[in-house]
Amino acid sequence: MEKQVKVGVGIFVFKDGKFLLLKRKGSHGGDTWSLPGGHLEFGESFAEVGARELLEETGLVAGNIQFGAVLNNHFIDVDKHYVSVWLTSDWMEGEEHITEPDKCHAVGWFDFESLPEPLFLPWQQFLDSDFLEAVEGRLRQTAV
Repeated sequence: MEKQVKVGVGIFVFKDGKFLLLKRKGSHGGDTWSLPGGHLEFGESFAEVGARELLEETGLVAGNIQFGAVLNNHFIDVDKHYVSVWLTSDWMEGEEHITEPDKCHAVGWFDFESLPEPLFLPWQQFLDSDFLEAVEGRLRQTAV
């Protein structure tokens, strides 16, 4: 069988100068922190998958969803290859909680000075990218 590249979508949710991260479970990035998100399904827009996954994983509703960046992630240790689309958004409603305990086991609000460890592999690429500056600027706007 031919190996396939998958499309994953992660969504930054900004609230009070912080953003939401989940601690993952499972073999792919298990026990690492990352954005809420999941796989793009046939016919979905990036905003649709971001909003859907956020609600499914945390019970939160986001608005003002915008494209952020594209990352090309080859996970050699688990033989997976993803194009990761990262979005930005603003918290609209809901109280964050773990709604899928089989997929994650912690949730929290962070900023770039208080990032938890270890971070999911795509974060290293993100932290080295030009996108970081844009995200930090938008995050500062929510701290007002």
